Amino acid sequence: MSKIRHRQRCPKCGSLSIIRWGVRSRQQRYKCSNCGSLFVVHHEYVSNRNRFVWFRKWVLGKQTIADLARASGHSERQLRRWFDEYLDQVPPWTIQRRKGIRMLIDGTWFDRDHCLIVYRDNTSKSTIFYRFAVNENEYEIIKDLQAFKRLGLNIVSFTTDGADDIIRAIRYAYPHTTRQRCVVHIERECLVWLTQHPKTAAGITLRRLVCMIARIKTNNDKLFWIKELNKWHEDYDEFIKQKTVNKETGELTYTHDSVRRAYIHLHRAIPHMFKYIEDPGVPNNTNGLESFFGHLKDNLRIHRGMSLEHRDNFVKWYLFFANEKKKNDR
Repeated sequence: MSKIRHRQRCPKCGSLSIIRWGVRSRQQRYKCSNCGSLFVVHHEYVSNRNRFVWFRKWVLGKQTIADLARASGHSERQLRRWFDEYLDQVPPWTIQRRKGIRMLIDGTWFDRDHCLIVYRDNTSKSTIFYRFAVNENEYEIIKDLQAFKRLGLNIVSFTTDGADDIIRAIRYAYPHTTRQRCVVHIERECLVWLTQHPKTAAGITLRRLVCMIARIKTNNDKLFWIKELNKWHEDYDEFIKQKTVNKETGELTYTHDSVRRAYIHLHRAIPHMFKYIEDPGVPNNTNGLESFFGHLKDNLRIHRGMSLEHRDNFVKWYLFFANEKKKNDR
């Protein structure tokens, strides 16, 4: 049986009277016997796939449109047109059912009232869900967490930076699930209050205890550190309770407020500060998510100048491609 070959049709007049007319740039050219026009056949699905490859490189990589134009052979104007078409769209997103999720929750700000909240699985290093919001709103986070429950996600621990709204939302939606405070955030906030060179003996001693947090690895380390913090409180309890009169308002204020605030921050964090010692699978910081935010913002700076809508959609495509990359790596 002879092979049936698909007949080409002239794109100008629609005639099937077509003959081959040489090769240009490795593509077969055709000539229409009816109208005399010359043309090559473009396979749209191949063209679209190639465009998408360059768009993916632009979103995930550090190349500018000028760099991609040199590499692809397409003009900058053409690439911008294609990329804008993709940025007018939102990538599909599905939440997969998973077991044993060690979830990191954190937000990053793009403007004063524009926040991206990301729910990330620390084990697979992939994003489970995200949302744009005005702030880290407790009620919106509760809705997300309840949706995870309905979908059957098995979350065994949460690690957060200690934001009140996130903590309250977790306490409401997952009251019996392990909660871990990010020890890096605890240390960072305390060091801001204590400064690099405290002027008082209480501040110097407390700063030394704060700098020990990152080195706490075992239960003995934990017990020793808590004992030292309690001893510090016994020694300086009267010191942090001292008050003076504010000359401007006439009100009584704490004399050593920054040292007092650092201690209170540590004391309140202790119940959820060392869960990673009891369960080694629990991440004790959100550094992985903050690093992810850093890469995302670096790419946005390279491609600055987008409209707000395109910027948000760029972020969504970035999250989509980053998840795909993790799947392929596995």
